[in-house]
Amino acid sequence: MLTTYRRHQKDCEHRAEGRSYRRCRCVIWVDGTVGGVEIRKSLQTRDWQKAQDIVRQWEAEGQLVKEVPPITVKEACDKFMADAEARGLREPTLYKYRLLFRRLQAFAMEEGIKCLCECNLDYLRKFRGTWPNRNIAARKKLEALRAFFRFCWESDWIPSNPAIKLKPPKITDPPTMPFSREEVTQILAACGKYRGGRANAQRLRALVQLLRFSGLRIRDAATLRKERIVNGKLLLYTAKTGTPVYIPLPIFVVRELEMSRGTNPEFFFWSGEGKPKSCVGDWQRSLKKLFRLASVPDGHAHRFRHTFASNLLLAGVPLDRVATLLGHTNSKITEKHYAPWIRARQEQLEADVRRVWDQIPSESVSCDSHA
Repeated sequence: MLTTYRRHQKDCEHRAEGRSYRRCRCVIWVDGTVGGVEIRKSLQTRDWQKAQDIVRQWEAEGQLVKEVPPITVKEACDKFMADAEARGLREPTLYKYRLLFRRLQAFAMEEGIKCLCECNLDYLRKFRGTWPNRNIAARKKLEALRAFFRFCWESDWIPSNPAIKLKPPKITDPPTMPFSREEVTQILAACGKYRGGRANAQRLRALVQLLRFSGLRIRDAATLRKERIVNGKLLLYTAKTGTPVYIPLPIFVVRELEMSRGTNPEFFFWSGEGKPKSCVGDWQRSLKKLFRLASVPDGHAHRFRHTFASNLLLAGVPLDRVATLLGHTNSKITEKHYAPWIRARQEQLEADVRRVWDQIPSESVSCDSHA
């Protein structure tokens, strides 16, 4: 006959807190004999019902079910990546998971951890303490870590999900600032001072104009195919929604793109060789030099996207249409980042304040002013 119990240690945190035996979250053990074999081992679960089901199954079969060897950290990471690729996740997302798993496995090796079941909450807190990431980057990395351990828990490789108890980091969102007209003028003027040959300077100016008037992300712009521009209109394939959207480009932008000559006839700015990430890195370094020449120290490629969105909103374009052009899944994302530039909202706020002032008698206003 088998008996289940919780194996309390002297330093059991739940006993120290004075919790009841049933509410204790220690791992459940089993003791007794089944099929003539004496056993005393952990059931690798904290759930009483699950423990009783395991014991009943063993007693019904009259023999000890063969124990499955615990999965290692590396095996779990490999299985997660195989599932992520089967789900069709984008390459940038897969790259972030690979980077996370390399660091996770290296840290596990330093801590002497091999099996996944040894990765408890204390271990994950120490692992997160080694991250150099802050703000949104730290939150995204934590989301990836939680997704991995949720996958492992759902696969019954670990008795519980320790990552769910990790508290999210404090985030200080910097304001979304577009380029001013003066800064755009300085950036375009600096293209003529760029050292690297006339052809490269011309291509850099064309990239700046494309980013400014299309709202594309730097990756989408740097790997843009020439066939995507037809009759002066750019065909957008937003990565998150998959909905095709046409956006007209100014004639001078189309001409500058046509004049920019690269090594591959299919692309404007990419050679077509190597990984897109390498191409994006090259153009980001070129833009960094350009911003220094233009005396715009806080310039980066994504601010062109902010400039594109804010110009549309200030011109009175509805929020939902701007969200479609930016490729956002819903307008709430757009509203969160670009609320100060929504012209209709500002006009409504001004109208509400004027209506309140109009309801105040002129005598009281004059008396208040004299006082």
